[in-house]
Amino acid sequence: MLRITVHDNPELLTFQLEGRLAGPWVREAEQCRQRALAGRRRPTVRFDLVGVTFIDAAGKAYLAAMHGLGAEFVAADCLTKAVIAEITKAPIPACGPPKREDETQPALNRGAT
Repeated sequence: MLRITVHDNPELLTFQLEGRLAGPWVREAEQCRQRALAGRRRPTVRFDLVGVTFIDAAGKAYLAAMHGLGAEFVAADCLTKAVIAEITKAPIPACGPPKREDETQPALNRGAT
């Protein structure tokens, strides 16, 4: 299942996707995009993928096509960031848990008496 929420303002049209971008839901996402863009000037289009839990080959191809049309992407988890990096030919951003403050400081005098 895929939930699509459209956030519309004059200069930016954001499609917030939640769930699985796969199978028949890819076609639904495209139909929603076409309806939202009908009769409008070309706003910046952004796909918010923070809530996406799965992307199949059709979903990846769709995102690649949207990138070709100039779409922007927002992603949060490592897998989605990696898919977007592959599509956009950008470096894969750092992933993993944030470091604790004491791990970022030099280990000088740690535990010394």
